[in-house]
Amino acid sequence: MRPYLIGSLFFLAACVTPQQQCIDNATKDLRVVEGLIQTTQLNISRGYAIKEEEYFELEPQVCGVVNGQEVWCDVPVAYTREVPVAIDLDAEQAKLNSLLAKREELAARAKAVVEECRRLYPEA
Repeated sequence: MRPYLIGSLFFLAACVTPQQQCIDNATKDLRVVEGLIQTTQLNISRGYAIKEEEYFELEPQVCGVVNGQEVWCDVPVAYTREVPVAIDLDAEQAKLNSLLAKREELAARAKAVVEECRRLYPEA
């Protein structure tokens, strides 16, 4: 099934117009900052951050066959879990204020570039 999925993704990527691609490139940083703002706001409202932590568990798997008998061994398998992390709320608020200011700057810049994208690549 994976080859079909990868092929579908390439097909969808081919459907993106030059204008859409230009706009996506122009607004990428703005989208990243907006995501960081949402995360920071959630952290402040919760009073703590959430960090993804990787851990391993051993799981039995068939490693081979010897004399017609399956040989089992323990194989480490990686998992992730969310762990609460203490934060400095004052520092988090300062970070939010900084991100909000950066968003305004990026939005103004993106607006100008988006207008240029629409001028350079008009949709038919």
